[in-house]
This record gives sequence, C-alpha cells and structure tokens, in this order.
Amino acid sequence: MRKIGVAHPPLALPVLGSEDDPDVFLCWLREAIPMADALSIRTMRRDAERLSWTLRLTPNLNDKGTGFGGALAAQATLLGWCWVTLWLRRNGMNRNVVVAEASQRFLAPVTDDYHLHCFPASATGSTALAQRLRERGKGRIELVQQLWCGGTLCLEAEGNYAVLPDA
Repeated sequence: MRKIGVAHPPLALPVLGSEDDPDVFLCWLREAIPMADALSIRTMRRDAERLSWTLRLTPNLNDKGTGFGGALAAQATLLGWCWVTLWLRRNGMNRNVVVAEASQRFLAPVTDDYHLHCFPASATGSTALAQRLRERGKGRIELVQQLWCGGTLCLEAEGNYAVLPDA
C-alpha cells in the first residue's frame, strides 16, 4: 500500500541496449501510481519515437455514455510521463520526471475502446533533450498525445515534461 510522502522505488533499469518488458513496466506503473490501475490500460507498445496504449472505454464513461474528459486527460498526461520515463530508461537513466504544462482539445466524443499515442512534438525533441541532459543535467521535452477511436481523432493533447536533475 502506497503512503503519502514516501517515494515508490524505481524499477531496475533494463540491460543497456535492451527494451523494457511492457508487462513488467505496466505492473510497476500500477504500483507506483495507483490511479493507473483504474485507467484500464490494456496494452502498451513502442515503435521508434511513438508510445501507444490501447484502453477500454467502459471504466472511463461519463454520464452521457461517452469518454469522461477528466479520465482521458489523465491518461494523456500519464502516457507522456511514461514516454519520458521509458526514453530515459532506454538511455540508461533512472530520473524523476514531472509534467510542467499540459493542455487538451476535445474534438469528438469517445464512443468505443480506443488507442492513445504519444510522440515528440518536434522531430528533434529527443535529441535536444539528450543534449540538455548532458550539458545541464536536466531538460524538457514537448510531447503530443492523440486519442483515436476507430478512425476518428477525438482528443489531441500537448504536454511539456521536465526531467529533474539527479538528487
């Protein structure tokens, strides 16, 4: 059981050059951030610079029978945090990540299970983050999250995530 004010232990870094096991990471995420268990993340997949989740709608319904905006915004924010955390892990770093800014645009109602994708807002985003981490020991990256229900873009979010300096 998580306790207020007590940090959850970080997941051990994967062997350099290997990928995190998505199931192991999601299990850790559900322990580290208890709310993640309630968000109904079914699967996680990474392709190059894109991190994707598939999610079930039913636990995230609003009173109208469509996706609850607060849950969708939380999912988008958490997916961005996971993108940065996994990027750091791939690069051999276990660092603290926080969301500095976030915004969402709700474009269409979510009426079925859906996919949420996250990727850098700029093609040079991860390269610039790596350079800032080398030079200053901290850095930021802007990410885009898109929620797709079938072929419809229902939500587009942007987040600015900060990687904090080593303690």
